[in-house]
Amino acid sequence: MNLVPRKLFFDDFFDDFVPAFKDNSMKCDIYEKGDKYFIEMDIPGMNKEDIDIDIDNDYITVTASKENEETDEDKNYIRKERSYNKMSRSFYVGDAKKEDIKAEFKNGMLKIEVPKQEKVETKKKIEIE
Repeated sequence: MNLVPRKLFFDDFFDDFVPAFKDNSMKCDIYEKGDKYFIEMDIPGMNKEDIDIDIDNDYITVTASKENEETDEDKNYIRKERSYNKMSRSFYVGDAKKEDIKAEFKNGMLKIEVPKQEKVETKKKIEIE
């Protein structure tokens, strides 16, 4: 008795032709509240140790990576969909207080708090001679 069919035509058909099924990007919401920006990003299946956040040239880059787990030779896989790879997203934060950025990871969601920098007036009137 087979509980799981060995080959379903539409499984492979949709995997190959509908990119949403293979989309590994980290979905996020970005909003501002008061004097801060917030980035809330779903990173399911990762641990805090698997995530790196860097800031360079006014860009925050979030990288999540997980090593391939060992394959158990005793298992007879019918289908293996869980893959481990590296994903990355970058966000421009030019008007942020970079030294005060905070991050928290809880239940598969990364929340980055980015305080705004006070705007300095850079406009200058030039007199015509």
